[in-house]
Amino acid sequence: MTSTTASELTIDSQEIQRRTIRRTDWVACNSAFIDCRTPGSDQKENYAFIGPGVSQNPNQYVNLTQPHGFNTGAAGMPKGISNNLHLHFTAEVFINLGGEFRLRWGADGKQGEYIAKDGDIISVPTWIFRGFTNEGPDDGILYTVLGHDDTGGIIWGPSVLREAESYGLHLTADNRLIDTVAGDEPPTDVALIKPMQQHFIDELTSYSPEQMRARVVQPGDRTYSRHALLCNALPGGGAELSPVIGYGMSEDRRQVPPIHEPHSFNLAWLRAQQGEGMLRHRHDRPQVVLVKSGRWAVTLNGDAGTTLELGPADSFSVPANSWREFRCLEGGEAAATPGTGELLVINPGDDRVRLDWAPDVAAAAHDAGWVIDPNGYLAPTAVMEGAAEDD
Repeated sequence: MTSTTASELTIDSQEIQRRTIRRTDWVACNSAFIDCRTPGSDQKENYAFIGPGVSQNPNQYVNLTQPHGFNTGAAGMPKGISNNLHLHFTAEVFINLGGEFRLRWGADGKQGEYIAKDGDIISVPTWIFRGFTNEGPDDGILYTVLGHDDTGGIIWGPSVLREAESYGLHLTADNRLIDTVAGDEPPTDVALIKPMQQHFIDELTSYSPEQMRARVVQPGDRTYSRHALLCNALPGGGAELSPVIGYGMSEDRRQVPPIHEPHSFNLAWLRAQQGEGMLRHRHDRPQVVLVKSGRWAVTLNGDAGTTLELGPADSFSVPANSWREFRCLEGGEAAATPGTGELLVINPGDDRVRLDWAPDVAAAAHDAGWVIDPNGYLAPTAVMEGAAEDD
């Protein structure tokens, strides 16, 4: 990657390749967690795409280690396989890329349940126990976004730790998996994790099924705006935006995300018909895009010759301050709206993302009747120019 100015980047081909994570680049770890020998959980596949996530295996493969302000990964699970009850300190968000999963929560897993379907996004509260089982007919994938660069690891349910111990697996206080069956010696300098004491478990917050449903955004819950981006008035710039977590980069002053508590990241759906997308822009933080359906072109450096094509489950990390443009090459029939392409866009931070539009895009939008007001939202050109005139 070469820098042209302090605030503008040109991304070379080597850096583009490093930041591209295709579905074929996924590398599974089958022993990422302490329950990897527990019957019914022994066929889980853990993936770490950006950051190590909460993996407890030091040999976990990580596609991209550069800090982004959040971690991304995935859980791959055959039919009938479960991820046992555990607790996170930072946000854990599931994006169902295909399959049917029964999510359960509470210290005993009986506080409530939700059946996740393809396209659902679920934000699980911090500091509650949660687990899930693939109940679909095929292998399923839950893509995950975890809050912050350092997630702090996880706490397992007491029964999970006790059962793992019977298979020779222990967890250290610094989040290392010790396998005595494989010949590991318990450390002398770090204590082994003990089950969480019951009185602390009793103090954890309870969530009803209705409260948890409010933290789920199903495909039918999405609210897209055709006026969320300055480029919407221009040919090729017709992508629609539906925020899910946080206000993010919407420039529609009336658009409100269904989930807006702090996560350390914001997340939104971008959908477009073939040939449409989001015209050239940039902002001052890294960004991850994940293709849910269709095929997309990502053009970088403001150069049509520097274009990357992505298909379903492919993702790309766009560096901060670099020009990017997204265009739907073809829609997907499996999309929530058949025939459209769906792109998941993730940015770090709990605040709004202020976009810097390319000068030619801003000029064309101005001529088409739209500008960005001082608050960062779309406004009619005539109103803003009239407001600036002297009486």
